[in-house]
Amino acid sequence: MRTIIIGGGKLVYFLSKTFISKGYDVTIVNDDSQDCEWFAKRLETTVIKGNGSDLKVQQEAKAGETDCLIAITPNDEDNLISCQVAGKVFGIPKIISFVNNPENATLFEQLGINIAISPVEIISKLIEQKTEFEEITNLIPLAEGKINVTEIVLTENSPVLGKSIEELDFPREAIITCIIRNSSAIVPKGFTILKEKDKLILISIPEEYHKVIKLLTGEK
Repeated sequence: MRTIIIGGGKLVYFLSKTFISKGYDVTIVNDDSQDCEWFAKRLETTVIKGNGSDLKVQQEAKAGETDCLIAITPNDEDNLISCQVAGKVFGIPKIISFVNNPENATLFEQLGINIAISPVEIISKLIEQKTEFEEITNLIPLAEGKINVTEIVLTENSPVLGKSIEELDFPREAIITCIIRNSSAIVPKGFTILKEKDKLILISIPEEYHKVIKLLTGEK
């Protein structure tokens, strides 16, 4: 996959390094000469000096032949313009932008950016989802926060111990996808009995999250 990454810093470096290791054809665009030299010395990839929002610079980066463009600069306006040029002029199918001000995320998506990532919003949500119970771990949300993946360990106080999964009043929009028991993974069936110290991997929509946690822990 041909990818253009606009920006600088360690994030761009490690992202590019990861993509390159997967066989992606990566081009980095950066408007600082020293940054360009730094990238060129450390990565076997094309590095172009210039403003990523400039049409000629994107043309030099072969935007017309590119599958994905990622804009990661500290300036939301530059990121937005870069993405709009990529989409409207060159027709790049997948466009991703970092949004420094989380209030701009919705605007970016309304203007045609496929994915607008706000690090501030992501960290904020992770903090909000931090539970008071050590046996519950909220994993990374999927589908832009529309699905929660949660890991929960059943304790001696869990009201579901000794019950089969089919006996539980489980919400329709939630499912136990896996049980880790004594270091072994179990694909649960309706007749599977839940035991103390079972580690459950749950998938649910956010609206059902608290209902599922209450069902499994008995806590409000």
